[in-house]
Amino acid sequence: MATKKQIILGIDPGTQVTGYGLILSDGISMELLAIGCIQTEKFDDHYDRLQCIFDRILEIILAYKPTILAIEAPFFGKNVQSMLKLGRAQGMAIAAALSQKIPIQEYSPKKVKQSITGNGNAAKEQVAAMLGHILKTDVLPKQLDATDGLAVAVCHHFSMRGMPKGGKKYSGWEAFAKENASRIVK
Repeated sequence: MATKKQIILGIDPGTQVTGYGLILSDGISMELLAIGCIQTEKFDDHYDRLQCIFDRILEIILAYKPTILAIEAPFFGKNVQSMLKLGRAQGMAIAAALSQKIPIQEYSPKKVKQSITGNGNAAKEQVAAMLGHILKTDVLPKQLDATDGLAVAVCHHFSMRGMPKGGKKYSGWEAFAKENASRIVK
């Protein structure tokens, strides 16, 4: 049974830098469509930054017509003000998607890292390196916010694939690697 192709827009929200990545997924393979960052540092006013995030994400949506928005959920930190600002940036991305009737799926930062590297505590650099391997490209930008946005899109692709019927569950990355040594590129 063929899976319908979909364009997944992944967002890593931030009030100063919002990373995004778009992939075309057929449920089995992925193709990188676009990747980048929305920079808002030039705006002094927080509300101008939020407007910029909304406008830019809406432009991306209208240009690429994604079928779903996958977004990183805010993590709980100690700085309440930072969390509120991050939540507002996330809200702008969600509002842009809702304005175009695009469904939304949230993923925790740990889930995104786990799906890309096998380690929920992986460093951003590890995530970026693994994305290059997964997508078979060495032209990803150096901006880690951009690769984080792409990681959310790839995470959604993997979650849509789910577990194959009769598929095996592994206790972790080491168990998978041990039983699938022939699939690991060195």
